[in-house]
Amino acid sequence: MDKDYYIATERDKMNILFIHKYLSEQSYWAKGRSLEMVLKSMENSLCFGVFDPNDQQVAFARLVTDYVVFAWLMDVFVDSAYEGQGIGKLLVGHIIGLPELSGVNGIGLRTNDAHGFYEKFGFERISEPNTWMLRKTVKQGN
Repeated sequence: MDKDYYIATERDKMNILFIHKYLSEQSYWAKGRSLEMVLKSMENSLCFGVFDPNDQQVAFARLVTDYVVFAWLMDVFVDSAYEGQGIGKLLVGHIIGLPELSGVNGIGLRTNDAHGFYEKFGFERISEPNTWMLRKTVKQGN
C-alpha cells in the first residue's frame, strides 16, 4: 500500500454523505437506501472507516454484535477509485482481529460476488444451512 491509510471508528469522523452515496447508488445490496436508513443502521452498529493521510474517507464497513454469540459484518466497501490497493484487506483484517470478537461463535456476512476475498480471512460457506432460519419482513423503504 503506497499511502498511510488508517482506520477510525469515531462516528463524527464518518463521512455520511460518502457512505450514503456509495450504498444507495453503487452497491448492489443497498441500492436506493435512504439517508435516514443509512444513519439508523450506523447508529446501531460499530462502524469502521478507512481514511487516507488527508483524512478523506475511502472505505467503510459496519458490524453488529453482542460480543458473545454473534457478529454480523455488513456494508463493506472500498471507493472504486481506491480498489486494488489492499484497503479492503486492511479493513476486514482489522475487524476480524478485534480482541473483543475473539470469543464470539462466529462472524457472519452475505455476499453475491466476493466469496474468494472473504475466504482468505477464514470465512466459509455455511456448512449446515439446514440449521439456519430467516424470517423475512416487509421493508418500509431500504
